[in-house]
Amino acid sequence: MTDIDKLKFSKLRKIPLRDYFPDEARDFTPWLERNLDELGDALGLNLEPIQREAPVGDLKLDLLARDIAGAKTVIIENQLEKAEHKHLGQLLAYAAGREAQIIIWISDEFKDEYRQVIEWLNQQTHTEIHFFAIVVEILKIDDSAPALNFKLVVSPNEWKRSILQTVESERRQRYRTFFQQLIDELREDHQFTNARAAQPDTWHYFTSGHRGFTYCVRFHQGTQVRVYIRIYEGDNENRLALFDALMNQKDAITETFGGSFEWHRNPEKQESQIVFVRDGYISWDTEDMKEIHEWCIEHLLKLKEVFDPKIRQVLDAF
Repeated sequence: MTDIDKLKFSKLRKIPLRDYFPDEARDFTPWLERNLDELGDALGLNLEPIQREAPVGDLKLDLLARDIAGAKTVIIENQLEKAEHKHLGQLLAYAAGREAQIIIWISDEFKDEYRQVIEWLNQQTHTEIHFFAIVVEILKIDDSAPALNFKLVVSPNEWKRSILQTVESERRQRYRTFFQQLIDELREDHQFTNARAAQPDTWHYFTSGHRGFTYCVRFHQGTQVRVYIRIYEGDNENRLALFDALMNQKDAITETFGGSFEWHRNPEKQESQIVFVRDGYISWDTEDMKEIHEWCIEHLLKLKEVFDPKIRQVLDAF
């Protein structure tokens, strides 16, 4: 039996944010941009930074990002003090100006009135618009190294319901199950992604580590499974130039990869694609789905191996 009188516990202390981030714009926002996966883990999102100090009219948004899995625009407003009305107003201006689907307000502390505002916005806005209030804190135990923690204060009601949801269409459940198993193996066994939660969609996007490029898996038109590179960097001219720079190496890429791609330049669309295809359907039986799973793992890893140095090369040239 434990001797209660001898039990001793260390004390958990909260450290002022300014001790480590003296300036919000110069210190905290650049740190968050480089470590956005930590915020994503707290929310169950796969976040990719797009632009720091992104312009919205005469204002500048702290951090513009994207939810890779859902292909949604994300805005993040940082505040290293208590939440107040000026930042709330800026948050709403940024959300409208960027037509964001996910709006994240990070602060040192939220009083009840600001929690109520975020909760009210979640109740009043379209179900595809999600507002989050996040407390950021730095914690230490005795003389330990500091730990930064993101604490979820307010989230959309349907966000909680979606996490707990157990009833959905059979096909949507099949997609969720397939992609959950896929991202779990890619994360745990191959360190390919930090993603944790799959959605019941026909696709999943994975960050590549190169701005403007993602690796993707998609069930296409019910008859194909695709692994591919998605290029969406910058304006149309820049995107097409990056695509052309890779296509100029088409023969070498095909030989190294060991298979032929479909090259979709798509000048009239917002993204270009380099696609590797096989037959596949989400409703195939268990053994066939296992084989598709293994095929996706193999070719996503090969895609990264072959294209990572090529992407780095063409980006350095721009």
